[in-house]
Amino acid sequence: MDLSAINPVLLVASLMVAATPILLAAIGELVVEKAGILNLGVEGMMIIGAICGFAVAVQTDSSTLGFLAAAIGGAVLSLLFVILTQVALANQVASGLALTLFGLGLSALLGQSFVGLKPPPTPELNIPFLSDIPVLGPILFSHDPVLYLGIAIVAGVWAALKFTRAGLILRAVGENHDAAHALGYKVIRIRIMAILFGGACAGLGGAYISLVRVPLWTEGMTAGVGWIALALVVFGSWKPWRVLLGAYLFGGVTVVQLNLQAAGVAIPVEYLAMSPYLITIVVLVILSKDKSSAPASLGRIFHASH
Repeated sequence: MDLSAINPVLLVASLMVAATPILLAAIGELVVEKAGILNLGVEGMMIIGAICGFAVAVQTDSSTLGFLAAAIGGAVLSLLFVILTQVALANQVASGLALTLFGLGLSALLGQSFVGLKPPPTPELNIPFLSDIPVLGPILFSHDPVLYLGIAIVAGVWAALKFTRAGLILRAVGENHDAAHALGYKVIRIRIMAILFGGACAGLGGAYISLVRVPLWTEGMTAGVGWIALALVVFGSWKPWRVLLGAYLFGGVTVVQLNLQAAGVAIPVEYLAMSPYLITIVVLVILSKDKSSAPASLGRIFHASH
């Protein structure tokens, strides 16, 4: 066992990378749930984003086009959820689970010819002068643009929900869709836009795994990250900055267990591999008593009275 091989600076920098796909998916789901919709199809949208992004990046030799395709792929798959829950008024939990199963199956089919290929590298955004600062430079200023985009989306969602009229309307729809409808707001339209935004964010998160975190394609490579993102929304009490904190906590545990494996710690690999999920479950159990932050209309079907 050699713990001296673990570099704390690289550990924190890789923590931010590990947290980004979860953060992107979770912040998208937060907006969806704030609108009163429970979409359990995050895992399915992420894996579709992963294969769409990977396929386009490999074909065009552009990671930028790959991430764009991933966002579109996630949003397109979320349209299926829109049709099921907002048009056909199907059960949201069943529809979300179906979306995940469909996404996992479709991605396996689409990805057959991409196994073993390497995507083009995603360029790092080395910020002049700032990236040269000892310790802080590698941790904060030497990452790819999508990592910073994730943090910017969190800030944007927080500001929009707190300070804008659109955010107020979105929260009103999530709290009491009947009252919002009575005031003349287009509940279905608002929820569709929220679902599409959530799908695009989940797609981006999936592509981050296949293009940056693990730059290759393997079937089912999201490996439960979508479910962790769903849990983080609850962990964060539907507050954007707490979701960011939760994503970094999970990313940190993931990176630490990988480093401990590499250092040869005398703990069975299986225990280390399951530790991030175990810690997430424990935290959720502790926090689950407080449901006061949950949108009141979450998961309820809206019937427009004509």
